[in-house]
Amino acid sequence: QVQLVESGGGLVQPGGSLRLSCAASGSIFSIYAMGWYRQAPGKQRELVASHNTDGTTKYADSVKGRFTISRDNAKNWVYLQMNSLKPEETAVYYCSAEVALGVCWGQGTQVTVSS
Repeated sequence: QVQLVESGGGLVQPGGSLRLSCAASGSIFSIYAMGWYRQAPGKQRELVASHNTDGTTKYADSVKGRFTISRDNAKNWVYLQMNSLKPEETAVYYCSAEVALGVCWGQGTQVTVSS
């Protein structure tokens, strides 16, 4: 079992930046990928970015060039630096950890992009 706790969400103006953090604990040795998803009201949860243990990363097309995912394996943290945020990116952002038996989720952190 892996526990994930996100932090760093909040209110930001359009064009602004936020950095999300996620701390993993528990059976961290079983994690082979970590990532960030988001879910806006009335919409499906979607992948924002992922980071595999081999260092490869994947981004949604809509965030390429603006968001950066990074991972600190020693401290079991994963981060999402978000720049040039847009109002339509208002959502609950969830940290994820892929393990052999499926995907573990954090509780989510609200990101609101509004003037």
